[in-house]
Amino acid sequence: MIRRFGEAPLRGKTYVLRPGAYGILARGNKLLVTLQSKPYVEFQLPGGGIDFGENGIAALHREVREETGWKISSPKFVGSFRRFVFMPEYEIWAEKLCHVFAAQPVYRLSAPTEPFHTAHWMTIREASSLLGNEGDRYFVSRLDH
Repeated sequence: MIRRFGEAPLRGKTYVLRPGAYGILARGNKLLVTLQSKPYVEFQLPGGGIDFGENGIAALHREVREETGWKISSPKFVGSFRRFVFMPEYEIWAEKLCHVFAAQPVYRLSAPTEPFHTAHWMTIREASSLLGNEGDRYFVSRLDH
């Protein structure tokens, strides 16, 4: 059973399964995160949807590059969680199946190319409280022990 974080699914709603890959990108006691400013302001682990025909590692590399501008290496799977949410950018109700990886940020290639995203560094302790969803905070908080 994959642990659920956040709200339970709503009765009468049809949810689209949206698998995604997300990165815990640590350098020392700092994490590279993304700040999404639209449709709402939220700090997030960099990552997102796994496209059809793409594997999770390839999606992780692509999403981190798009949302932070950074190249990563050595991704290692650390766990998964589910969230049931409305995704206003796609106008769908989604069951997000979030696969979390730890990886090394290697170097900055460019500014983020994903609209409304900026890259930020914060301590693990800060990220444990500032990340916008409970699943992200849970996996990051496990680093702080």
